[in-house]
Amino acid sequence: MALTTEQQAQVDVQLAIELGRLSAIETKEKIQRKQEMVRIAKEIIQENRRLSLVGEVSDITVSDISALANDLLAYVEG
Repeated sequence: MALTTEQQAQVDVQLAIELGRLSAIETKEKIQRKQEMVRIAKEIIQENRRLSLVGEVSDITVSDISALANDLLAYVEG
């Protein structure tokens, strides 16, 4: 049995709502993964600095953390 125009419109609206909800969940999960990779990258860099010799230690920069976080994220998602 075919759907009426009104029923089809309701199905389309529900589908659009569900797709929007799934997209929002996916976006939130992606942000959480990125945050976790930044946290892990910071911990790795801090631990590596702690284990380095005094003369070899340099300041930790945002670019150090973000580069490692991006590498970790690429590995996890790849």
